[in-house]
Amino acid sequence: MIYDIVHVTRFDYGNAVKFARCNLRLRPIDWPGQTVEEYELRVSPFGRTYAAVAEAGLANVTRLVVEQPVRRLTIESMARVRVDRLVPVPGDGDPTLEQIAALARSSSDLSAASPANYLFPSPLIPLDQAIADYCAPDLPPTCGCLEAGIALARRIQRDFAFDATATLVDTPPHEAFAKRRGVCQDFAQIMITGLRAAGLPAAYASGYIRTIPPPGQERLVGADATHAWVLLWCGPDHGWVGLDPTNGIWMAGDHVVVAVGRDYAEIAPVDGVVLGSGAQSMEVSVDVAPQEMPARQVPA
Repeated sequence: MIYDIVHVTRFDYGNAVKFARCNLRLRPIDWPGQTVEEYELRVSPFGRTYAAVAEAGLANVTRLVVEQPVRRLTIESMARVRVDRLVPVPGDGDPTLEQIAALARSSSDLSAASPANYLFPSPLIPLDQAIADYCAPDLPPTCGCLEAGIALARRIQRDFAFDATATLVDTPPHEAFAKRRGVCQDFAQIMITGLRAAGLPAAYASGYIRTIPPPGQERLVGADATHAWVLLWCGPDHGWVGLDPTNGIWMAGDHVVVAVGRDYAEIAPVDGVVLGSGAQSMEVSVDVAPQEMPARQVPA
């Protein structure tokens, strides 16, 4: 499947911003099962961009510098990504969770994708005993890693309600867990908390998922959004396997990985420093369009 992805971020400032320096993590990474074929970044009305090195996580980072006063800033990211990723199938020969934990602890891999980097708590995903106890029944040490991972993802999907009003971007996992409500970021953080508490390497994946319209209806341009899910390292043979607790499914042909980190703070799509006064508002729209599917514009 080939996807054309358009991700537009608009900032409106109460007063003119005199200077801005931002990190953009909008270009999808090349990852097993996906390849970025084309990419373009546009900034209006103006801005200087150049490639930067990711300080943490796995991401393509672009530095944006705005050195003239602006009241509105629009960042448009356009990518064409080929995805050819099969649905994992658990088998009797899969390594157990006990074996995965031991392999991760003894890993000598020093790269950003090393499982050893994702064994421990991170600033936005601390250990939590209540979450660990909730996840533990699905994570017995002798269970196969694929079987256990999808079982936990599906239980979170059953037990938690999707509610876009229940949490904010900085809501800690324990609050969303207590409410049993939240969004994809919350469900991913809860699952990662439980996996790390069991000694397993778990990463936070940010990207896109295709939205499939109801039967007989055309898909809507701009109806998609950024998404978050979990990557569980399942040994050298399987590598990093994606699990989506929001939907209770595997990461497969409908998911596009943009960045991977220990938590959201390492791979936020846009962050940085703005010098100015007054409030600001932000609007984000995302469109994930399979090439062969017709699209209908959403009225403004």
